[in-house]
Parts: sequence; structure tokens; C-alpha cells
Amino acid sequence: MGTRSTGFKIGDHVSWNSEAGRVSGVIRKKISSSVKFKGYIVHASKEAPQYLIESDKTDHLAMHKGPALRRIRGAARPPATSRRRLTSL
Repeated sequence: MGTRSTGFKIGDHVSWNSEAGRVSGVIRKKISSSVKFKGYIVHASKEAPQYLIESDKTDHLAMHKGPALRRIRGAARPPATSRRRLTSL
């Protein structure tokens, strides 16, 4: 499968565990300061960034810390129409 890493960059194809099982997606933005996301404050810093990820199967967006992610091989799909939503973070 993939390897665990914390040096992720925009465009990396990653997977993570969710309530529905293993999910994969593409990193669309690296967050290095606290932001409001889906009604919650996401605490992030340059030392401990979080990553905004777009699901491979839907345009659902998720936010995760690096240790929760695994880099996976395979071509990432191009950005979906949710691209406009990413600019507000």
C-alpha cells in the first residue's frame, strides 16, 4: 500500500481511516494556522500543519493531520468543481 509520512504537498494522493473505512483523496491545501472548517476550529501551525483533502469518489472535503495520512501511489484525479470552495480557507 503506501507509507506514512508527514512531508505532504499539494497534489499528493493520500488515504486515511474514516467511519466508513479507508478513504482516499488528493491534498488540495496545506493549512498552517487555525481556521474554521465545517463549524469547528481546526488547530494547525507551521510545525503541525493540517491538510485539506478532496475525496476521490466525491467532491467531499476533509481536514486531517499528517500522521493520520498515508501517501499512496497512483495518479491523482484533476480538481473537481469544488475548487472555488478551497479559496475561502
